[in-house]
Amino acid sequence: MKRIIFHIDVNNAFLSWTAVELLEQGYTYDIRNSYAVIGGDEAARKGIVLAKSMPAKKMGIKTADTLFSARRKCPALRIYKPNYKMYQEKSNALFSYLQTFTPDIEIASIDECYLDYTSVRNLYGDAVSFAYKLKDDIYTKFGFTVNIGIANNKLCAKMASDFEKPNKVHTLWEEEVKEKMYPLSIGDLFGIGKKTCEKLEKLNIHTIADLANTDVVYLSKYFKNQAVHMIESAQGFDESPVVSEVLDPTSISNEITLSQDITNKTILYSYLDALSSQVALRLRRQGKYAHVVVVILKDFKFRRKQHQKKIMNATNITKEIFEISKEILDEMYDETPVRLIGLRLDGLVDVVNYQPSLFEDIDDRIQDETVDTLLDTLQDKYGIDVIQKGSKIPLKDTLKKHK
Repeated sequence: MKRIIFHIDVNNAFLSWTAVELLEQGYTYDIRNSYAVIGGDEAARKGIVLAKSMPAKKMGIKTADTLFSARRKCPALRIYKPNYKMYQEKSNALFSYLQTFTPDIEIASIDECYLDYTSVRNLYGDAVSFAYKLKDDIYTKFGFTVNIGIANNKLCAKMASDFEKPNKVHTLWEEEVKEKMYPLSIGDLFGIGKKTCEKLEKLNIHTIADLANTDVVYLSKYFKNQAVHMIESAQGFDESPVVSEVLDPTSISNEITLSQDITNKTILYSYLDALSSQVALRLRRQGKYAHVVVVILKDFKFRRKQHQKKIMNATNITKEIFEISKEILDEMYDETPVRLIGLRLDGLVDVVNYQPSLFEDIDDRIQDETVDTLLDTLQDKYGIDVIQKGSKIPLKDTLKKHK
């Protein structure tokens, strides 16, 4: 039996979730229909556009524009700060709902997942009919829309969900690949980044069909061992399974799917910094400490690997978790392009019997714990972005420096 895979993607997630939250709080209008963007600190002139409404898009505003530039394009623009805690809550609610239909769900990022429909098709019927019902039910239940792509593998399901937005269902079955996917520009193929696209176009490979019909020996001269995977992707081949993960109450984790493949370790450090802050905050809110730190990487071929380090003294200090995660990354990273990076804390305990080492300054540790506790209190009261410790570099600034 051929597999049936869904790719479910929230339309304009950050803006949509913010709109739903504001409506629930009593707003009388939907910001999705106004000149609105999600962004950072406009006064400091360093914030960027993370998400934009359709009216804002029509004014020429693009994702990653500076807020200063966006305001010049649209003086009537309203800017709403991101609320990552709320986004995670909306995301969790959606994925929990989807898991009532099948446990075979792989969370790809905060706003998208894969669902293996194969084993439940006899229970819920025709895949396309079910997808339309699911799409409509999500809007009725949660107030935001999704796109659903349906195919015989994850790659084609992902491609299908991107065909036309918003609030659509698309198929890309094996027999539809040549008709629907081959005519697309090479830059539209999932997994082909900007730099790779530029190299391919210099080789006169402009469409997915061009790549699908390229000789692998010829392509290997320019892309080495990536060539086979690239051609197979262009042909619509993908055997990777939907990897569902059972939520483990004895661990805390978070992952980020990157917008492009990353090979710069300094940028990967930046993501680990952000992930360390997120998981450490959740750890402290549960009153827990972690004995094991795990770094997770998924490369451009979707191969997943993880390395871990067990520490003598369980910790919930952000700085310690970040430094340990950097050590792990240094040990495991081999310069293969990274598509996803994650951080997991295992071996959770309620109490720490601390054993200081000969070379450790216990006062520094106490100070770090105090700073983290103070930061948690301020974030709970004023929002996640109210303050950053001096050693922390904002992720967007780091990315800008290394582009």
